[in-house]
Amino acid sequence: MAGLRKAKKYDWKDSNMALFGSKLERDVKKSAAETEPAWEGAGQEPGLQVWRIVKFKVTHWPKEQYGQFYSGDSYIILDTREKKGELALHVHFWIGKYSSQDEYGTAAYKTVELDTLLDDRAVQHREVQGHESQMFKSYFPTMTIMEGGADTGFRHVKPEEYRPRLLHFSGCRRNVEVVEVPLCKSSLKSADVFILDLGREIYQWNGSASSKDERFKAMSYLSNLKLDRSATSETLEEANVRGDHKFNTSLSDEQLEEDDSDCEGDDCEDEKQLFKVCDESGKIVISKVKCGDVTMDDFKEEDVFLYHHKSLGVFVYKGRRASANEKMRGMTYAHEYLKKQKQCYLPCVVMRQGQDCADFTLAMTA
Repeated sequence: MAGLRKAKKYDWKDSNMALFGSKLERDVKKSAAETEPAWEGAGQEPGLQVWRIVKFKVTHWPKEQYGQFYSGDSYIILDTREKKGELALHVHFWIGKYSSQDEYGTAAYKTVELDTLLDDRAVQHREVQGHESQMFKSYFPTMTIMEGGADTGFRHVKPEEYRPRLLHFSGCRRNVEVVEVPLCKSSLKSADVFILDLGREIYQWNGSASSKDERFKAMSYLSNLKLDRSATSETLEEANVRGDHKFNTSLSDEQLEEDDSDCEGDDCEDEKQLFKVCDESGKIVISKVKCGDVTMDDFKEEDVFLYHHKSLGVFVYKGRRASANEKMRGMTYAHEYLKKQKQCYLPCVVMRQGQDCADFTLAMTA
């Protein structure tokens, strides 16, 4: 149980990004990006690419593990698709719940570096564990969140070294998510499905109100585990599991602590809020333009805007004729704004006028 807890969650949210995105930094970043070996071939043809941040360095994540993330790590994901004869690029950095400020800063910096290398053609996204956008989730048939860091994984360890895991399956159809949860009976929910992985023995526990999608996804996941190692398995129905069954005796009676992931900030009153970024006074000032009914007519090409949709995230929209100074620190605007909100883990998107972004379109019409 101790392995599933760390001293501080979401430590990265207090990162200082005030100087992030300066002109000097951009020039240095462009030069550095051209010599970054991890970026070789990035964004040159349709497909998905994933990297992990390891000690300030960008490292390739194995393709067979795409969709698997560790809560103690940070990742960069580049989606490249052909659209109307051109390549449409979306670059995301994903921040684990226990990722450090250094990892967060490196992931953010390297994401912008990659976009700089791609001549600013990518839409930039920030994703936080547990609060991912629908676009991000759509990339992976199954998204699995494991505790610890990738270096603590046991994909190829000896059977006697397996660390027991309880995996929670929830969602529907293509959006069933797999998240490692504490090895407690209080983790179980009748509405979902769980897999108890003991290494050589694997149990699938079907909650009485779980969906067929959750059951099917868990069954497929279990089958893959069995293929990867010599293990026995058993499928259990909630109503029929005896108290002395190994599934139950392997879980503790400890009660889970309440999730304290919300930030200490002011919750916005309106579903939609629009702010304008302006440097007419000689310094950057962000001021509220309107609340409630926000339309595309409110976005002017002479300015940069920050659009906050309470449910879907924060979007920084860069008008094509806005000043270079205003356009310079898009992700910083979103990060610093969200630090003051209760929902500070919402997805962030930085986009230029004319770029296509499904999340932004949804936020404008929802």
